[in-house]
Amino acid sequence: MRWLNLLKANMKKEYIELKRYLPNTIAMLLTFYIIFLGMFAGIQLIGDPSAQDSNIQYAIVNYIFWFLSFMVINSIGYEMINEAMKGTLEQLSMSPMGMWRIMAARLISTTFINLVIVVVLLYLSMATAGQWLNIDVITIAPILLLTVISMFGVGFIIAGISIILKQVQAFLQILQFILMALTFIPLSVSPVLAFLPFVKGIDMIREIMINGAALN
Repeated sequence: MRWLNLLKANMKKEYIELKRYLPNTIAMLLTFYIIFLGMFAGIQLIGDPSAQDSNIQYAIVNYIFWFLSFMVINSIGYEMINEAMKGTLEQLSMSPMGMWRIMAARLISTTFINLVIVVVLLYLSMATAGQWLNIDVITIAPILLLTVISMFGVGFIIAGISIILKQVQAFLQILQFILMALTFIPLSVSPVLAFLPFVKGIDMIREIMINGAALN
């Protein structure tokens, strides 16, 4: 029951912040959508016409998962920085629920809200490009769950680094480009990436959405 109340409170907190800072939320969504438009235009203008459809499909899936990984992994790092700057980090540590439970609840809440945003961006991107992917929810859901859990693990590592080093904003900015590489580079090009967190899951979901692969 305490876990449920904690999760409910953090979900409400995340929703209120997104609503209260609505211009910032809209700007964030527009930024990622404009990035997709840039990729879409680049593929159409200078891409191989014979492979244009598949390249656009790859771009849609890759940029959607880049957004998701960026928001999930980086968010907890920025949470730790903000709590430290506001002087409330120690209060979280003294909470009966413990800091890690509070941060886990925030991470789950952030992920849930970002998954809703991802669905909106996904369908908006598909409508813009005129390319409709295979959205097999039953097949995608278990792989996505394991992929997100591995993102949580990386997120907690980032949170630990944020507590120790304090000022890691520059590192978090660099991290978004590392995440872009991990989500955009297919395992067929660099198989060694399969040993890194969440990369294999993204590759499997990409196969399902683009090539219609199944779990069996």
